[in-house]
Amino acid sequence: MILYPAIDLKDGAAVRLVHGEMDSATVFNDDPAAQARSFVEAGCEWLHLVDLNGAFAGTPVNAAPVEAILAACDVPAQLGGGIRDMATIEAWLDKGLARVILGTVAVENPDLVRDAARAFPGHVAVGIDARGGRVATKGWAEETDVDATDLAKSFEDAGVAAIIYTDINRDGAMGGPNVAATEALARAVDIPVIASGGVSSLDDLTNLKATGVIAGAISGRALYDGAIDLSAALAALKG
Repeated sequence: MILYPAIDLKDGAAVRLVHGEMDSATVFNDDPAAQARSFVEAGCEWLHLVDLNGAFAGTPVNAAPVEAILAACDVPAQLGGGIRDMATIEAWLDKGLARVILGTVAVENPDLVRDAARAFPGHVAVGIDARGGRVATKGWAEETDVDATDLAKSFEDAGVAAIIYTDINRDGAMGGPNVAATEALARAVDIPVIASGGVSSLDDLTNLKATGVIAGAISGRALYDGAIDLSAALAALKG
């Protein structure tokens, strides 16, 4: 199971939110590239980046810090937030991003996801962010009636590289991930599923790994707060 350290970008800084609320942002590092380098030096194999402003704006906003991270680090990175057309997908991949995460458009324009996955095999993931099993879009600001598992199943034949499943009510709250819901989703589809939201201890990571079906986990606040030692966690997940 791969551990993805998260760098959430707001106004050019690395921050963490609680339950996705923008006014709850805590700034952890004014230099996101330096933060990324520290994660890489600890041994991470991937980075997970989110353009929070972009998720609300519908277009990339924190391009400069993302590009700085890509220039500073030699591990693959995935990015979500404000990526809603083919031109933006292509531009990010051309700049060295390993994987784009399509969230809002997966609900509003699923054909774009299919077209992108076909055009860029292995480089397109779907972000499914849910409250109570229902998908939320536009930076989690808009609720839908779309069931998370149904949405995931609709891309079963699309060739997407991964599904990133976030339980919004767990995100940033340091209360542990929704292992049961994530495992159920992973068992419902053949697409690799990455857990996000609430991963706050080594036990959380080992519980996710123990399901045998969850491909990865994203953690942010716990790494910044020191609740998870990244090097130790990476070693444990390899063991």
